Amino acid sequence: MFDWVVSTIDSWGYLGVFLLMVAEHLFPPIPSEVIMPLAGFLAAQGKLSLGLTILIGTLGSTVGTMTWYFIGMWIGEARIKRFAGRYGRLMALSPADIDNARGWFERHGAAAVFFGRMIPAIRTLISVPAGLARMPFGKFLVFTAAGSAVWTAALTFAGLLLHENYTRVEGYVDPLSKLVVIAVVAAYLYRVVTWKRH
Repeated sequence: MFDWVVSTIDSWGYLGVFLLMVAEHLFPPIPSEVIMPLAGFLAAQGKLSLGLTILIGTLGSTVGTMTWYFIGMWIGEARIKRFAGRYGRLMALSPADIDNARGWFERHGAAAVFFGRMIPAIRTLISVPAGLARMPFGKFLVFTAAGSAVWTAALTFAGLLLHENYTRVEGYVDPLSKLVVIAVVAAYLYRVVTWKRH
């Protein structure tokens, strides 16, 4: 995977960065923790412009996450409530939980989208509740782009500063990503085991 990402960016330049950042949200095994530090390293070598690299990476990330926003809108709250009523234990959710989640998202949706873009394993999924809650698309786009820009810039600067040692970024972020995934899975299993119909 790593060698393929290196080859794609080295051969395709900005288009490679854009396509990989879009693909990150469609094929989770492709992590931005590898893509953007490598792009930053190439910027340090003068092969890419730092500012344009961050802009292209942010654009790719924003476009990729829009897919899940529209999926959330397409599923709709009514449909997911019916599914929760029928398969509540499998989802570890009841219709009442969905009502509560919607209320929480309506109060904190902008912050959730912004900060969620910087949390491994969450940054893609946060788009689904935004779509379910019918968050205004313009608002979703602004906070998604802002959060993506911060995350993309941080990873790109890390690759720029570390030069040939840019792979260390993945070494630090990857274990954190795995811990987040483990915590999410553990929370899901706990909910399944302790689930009771409301």
